[in-house]
Amino acid sequence: MKTSEAEWERVLWKAQGFEDNHIHPQYFLESLRKNPNFKPYTYWSLVFLTCAITQHVSSIFIFLGIFLRLREGSLNPRGLLWSAIGAFCVGYGCWTFLSSARTSNNRKAAVEKRKILTLKSSVLVFLALMSLSPVLRTLTAATSSDSIWALSAILFSLNILLADYSVMPANEHGQERLFSVLSVNAAVSSSVVLASRLSTDAAVFALVLCSVVAFACFPLLRRLIQGTLVAWVALTVVLSLFAVALAAYISDTFTYLCASTLVIVTFVAPGVLMWAQKFKNEIRGPWDVAVPIVD
Repeated sequence: MKTSEAEWERVLWKAQGFEDNHIHPQYFLESLRKNPNFKPYTYWSLVFLTCAITQHVSSIFIFLGIFLRLREGSLNPRGLLWSAIGAFCVGYGCWTFLSSARTSNNRKAAVEKRKILTLKSSVLVFLALMSLSPVLRTLTAATSSDSIWALSAILFSLNILLADYSVMPANEHGQERLFSVLSVNAAVSSSVVLASRLSTDAAVFALVLCSVVAFACFPLLRRLIQGTLVAWVALTVVLSLFAVALAAYISDTFTYLCASTLVIVTFVAPGVLMWAQKFKNEIRGPWDVAVPIVD
């Protein structure tokens, strides 16, 4: 015999004659919650979070500016090569220092081993690019330039969408996330097809090496700097100004495209998200799966 509705209790351990998913009409609307876990954003906190995307987009514009100057012959490939090597050495030193400073004593041996493997891999990449430069220069000789520009744009778009903008560079096993690996592959592939439009082996080698430093090595250092507010903002400003300044040497159209993209990503997109917060309407109620509270 079923108990009356007034005597019904919201427990499962007692046999009350109702189905397990029975809800008393009195308690149904009382349990209704709207946006229970919603924490409103603040504008400047969103701007700070978009700095990682701004830095990444700035790196792409800097790379494109370098490619265009190499293609028109206004940039010396040897100067670019030594600049890329110098940037790698400085970045590797900063990465080594920050990694050691943020590593506990019981993990220092693993970190030191990882530093040696990273340096060894960098040397192997350097030698491989040097030997493959003549092959890369003629890689897309039978392909029209329009197809190359379209393919490069698609690959760089994938690089932006799949990039890992989080603070931690790896998961708990010390391995790079899959999306981050795909992002780096897309960027390097795009740089290879662009480098195939250059006329000399030295220019091809310098550009591809620059892409490896910018899209494979720099993100590792960038995630370590993200924990320091002043350094993080300063790095964003420097990269943005350098990208716009480099674009100004190429054309007004490229300058407007670079500046407008960086402004939209850094300042307009957080404002749009702030405006869209008022439309959030997440309804929770007794029909949801219960979430256990464990101390």
